[in-house]
Amino acid sequence: MGVEVNAAEQPSQHATAEIIDAMLEAARYDDIDDLTSLASAGVSLDSKDSEGRTALHMASANGHLDIVDFLIHNGADVNACNVEKNTPLHWASLNGHIEVVKHLILAGANISLLNSHERSPIDEAVSRGKMDIIDAINEAAAQVDLSRTQVS
Repeated sequence: MGVEVNAAEQPSQHATAEIIDAMLEAARYDDIDDLTSLASAGVSLDSKDSEGRTALHMASANGHLDIVDFLIHNGADVNACNVEKNTPLHWASLNGHIEVVKHLILAGANISLLNSHERSPIDEAVSRGKMDIIDAINEAAAQVDLSRTQVS
């Protein structure tokens, strides 16, 4: 992508509900230009709307891998919870976005977090019959485990 946001260089800005909604809408509708513009103006990538949703929630739910990668690369919290304790991984799993699921896990998303309904991302995938998501979660989790293994 080539676009990076350096939080240390951004002006401190208290984001209004309207600005946060604009950021979430940009992530939801795959508008990287608006998203980078808002981030460059100092809007935190982890800003939450009234329901606790972040830009990463919206991009993950809608399968926008480029937006997800941008947000992860620029420090967005991969384990951010909304008011129902859903993470971006819950939403990506529920909606069947395999590549997003993999990218979130490789970036540190916790596969064991439970939402307010006591459901993990795997539970959400099962509820929709998305067995390919379970395979993707297991594959990415194994890859993370392997990367932590040291050969002596």
